[in-house]
Amino acid sequence: MSGLKRRLSLPEAIGLSLSIVAPILTAAFNISLVVGKAGAAAPTTFALGTVLVGLVAIAFIAFARRGSHAGSAYAYIAEVFGRRAGFLAGWTMLLTYLSFATAMSALVGDFLASALASLGVKAAPLWIVLALLSLALSTLLAWRDVKLAGRLMLLLMLASLLATIALGVVILARAPALPAAALRPSPQAGGWSGVAYALVFVVLSFAGFEGAATLGEETTHPKRDVPLAMLGALAVAGVFFTFISYCEVRGYGLPGIGDLAKSTAPLNDLAQRYTNRAFAAVLDVVAAFSSFAGALGSLTASGRLFFALGRAGLAPPLARIHPKHGSPGPAVLLSGVLSAVAFLIWAPVSGAASYYANVSTVAVIALILVYLGVIAAQCRIDLAARRWLAPAFTILGAVILVWCLINTVYPPPAWPDNLWPYAVVAWVAAGVVLLLARPALARKAVLETPRVEPMVKAGVVPEA
Repeated sequence: MSGLKRRLSLPEAIGLSLSIVAPILTAAFNISLVVGKAGAAAPTTFALGTVLVGLVAIAFIAFARRGSHAGSAYAYIAEVFGRRAGFLAGWTMLLTYLSFATAMSALVGDFLASALASLGVKAAPLWIVLALLSLALSTLLAWRDVKLAGRLMLLLMLASLLATIALGVVILARAPALPAAALRPSPQAGGWSGVAYALVFVVLSFAGFEGAATLGEETTHPKRDVPLAMLGALAVAGVFFTFISYCEVRGYGLPGIGDLAKSTAPLNDLAQRYTNRAFAAVLDVVAAFSSFAGALGSLTASGRLFFALGRAGLAPPLARIHPKHGSPGPAVLLSGVLSAVAFLIWAPVSGAASYYANVSTVAVIALILVYLGVIAAQCRIDLAARRWLAPAFTILGAVILVWCLINTVYPPPAWPDNLWPYAVVAWVAAGVVLLLARPALARKAVLETPRVEPMVKAGVVPEA
């Protein structure tokens, strides 16, 4: 028995996925990037991107409906392509969640320091202290009570969403309406080719929607609630992205589209333009809440992955369960320590915004590789079962992911951004070394608990 307690409901699972997606961070950063490529057609691009990411989600949902496992993609890929491939998938996804945890903790410190600065409290290294305190608190919550953590993540996400939506409503009431033609791809922004390139940033905005899958062994009704949680996170994020991107475009106006594309803090700019400086400070605080929820969700997910890999032979102590809280305590603590070490080595030198951008890029490149592996595994199962329609949709999702991956490496970005793909390759290579050093990782059964329904191996028709 794994020892993990099944006591999580659908809201907690949604809270985890939605917190890792961190919609407010897209409103604060990614929308400007999308506008830079698609122009005023950014809302249309986000609406299209929501549908396309839904194609990627098909594979995760199909696996989650058949079985549940704390290792998420680790178990999915292992049962189709073997335990070596499964371990490498879990190891690679681990890099994603650890990177998100440390990157979002940096933003907590940055947003809180910005809010304090607006009140006259200024201290250059304050954001570093706040970030580390945030990381320590999120580690404690993830270690102590996953049910409480899940509810807290959901509440923080809802609070930050409502505050940002309130700003959007104010903009809609005060800014002139946009003509419908402005939302169509325009030659000035590259037409449909501009929209296609902007989809790279849209797809990346949804990264982490699959986080609820790591709660498969702790959710009361996993084969129902985990797929619903992923769908719910996608739906909420997609609607929010489309709405708030429209509000930002409308707030800047068509003559100001270039300013929006260049802005590093569009929400703050709009809050000061349409409300006041105090509400801008409030938005900084709710953005910090959202970032904290993202760090908490990422640590929760990385702890479950460490637990699953430890149970499979990586390190037996990582498979231990806290006797009182029923959480994978050692695995969560290790996740927190690694995130803190990475932060201390890199963040004080680069600054919060650069640290978040760079580490998140590493996270997303790793995650795309795992997404492609899960899609390939599901396609193999569907083709073995002679189901032809589903693979057509999931393959389209894979094409989009490959397009995103290519655009992160070509044309080669400037230094140091050109280093991040190599960082992912180095991490995967370390996983290969672990496999060679510990052959038991490729022999030990992936699924050890009778509560986890075995995945259907390739070539065998899945159960209905």
